Amino acid sequence: MSKRYGDVVAVDDVGFSVAPGQAYGLLGPNGAGKTTTISMLVGLVRPDTGTVRVGGTDLAADPITAKARIGYVPQEIALYPELTGRENLRFFGRLYGLPRRELTGRIAEVLGLVGLADRADAKLGTYSGGMKRRINIGAALLHRPEVLILDEPTVGVDPHSRKAILDGVERLVADGMALLYTSHYMEEIERVCDRAAIIDHGRIIADGTHQELISLVGAADTVELVLDGEVDAAFARLRAVEGVIEAVRTGPSSVRLIAEGGRYLLPALITAVEGGATVTATQVVEPDLEATFLHLTGSSLRD
Repeated sequence: MSKRYGDVVAVDDVGFSVAPGQAYGLLGPNGAGKTTTISMLVGLVRPDTGTVRVGGTDLAADPITAKARIGYVPQEIALYPELTGRENLRFFGRLYGLPRRELTGRIAEVLGLVGLADRADAKLGTYSGGMKRRINIGAALLHRPEVLILDEPTVGVDPHSRKAILDGVERLVADGMALLYTSHYMEEIERVCDRAAIIDHGRIIADGTHQELISLVGAADTVELVLDGEVDAAFARLRAVEGVIEAVRTGPSSVRLIAEGGRYLLPALITAVEGGATVTATQVVEPDLEATFLHLTGSSLRD
């Protein structure tokens, strides 16, 4: 899929598939194209090129059938605060066209799934932020979708609600649901998702399992240094240290190195800058999904 707004290419030939029982993570810094991609997947934005298929149904050719197979939970809470949790679910269930008799039982199932059966008849305005997000997810599950799309589902929630959301998501995937998950919390992607794609500047720059993505930076570590003194000269010396694969200036006095055995290389790095600069702070990040993201995009996930 591709999408252009004037001279700006928001999404540039992005394509992936999510199988039943698979959880797929979509990672990218702000402005990378995640929101536009999701908007095209759920039919809110029409792609300029490309096709969206949900369970074999072309979204553009048969939007009613395709959308009926999708459960979409946006970042914003899409609920009515003056209604109770049960009333909100009933309202959305009727929008989905669920028969009244079936809907009553389905609401009870969903309330149990999101852990809010005991607060079902309290007005939404009395719910915590985490409880609202759990009901929001519940509304997307009422019609038993084949695909669930969660866009930042745990932003601003309390630890109890966050655990409840992640536990519930894992159960849904185990039961065969296809899941597309975006988050600014890398540990959630590592816990929930089987595969992930990293999107930057509108393009997918990496796609694979956790280990496949981590292997893109090999066995190298990320070493962050803060320097005091002649930083330019120190940076040149650091680049020349044996074992340093790549060096990037990240600020007036900060340097990021990709190095083999970074933790054991620290003494050599500190020695290399002596006489012109001093290392005032260090951080070593050993290979993981966060390190891969930093290496490929040059920014942290929350930038």
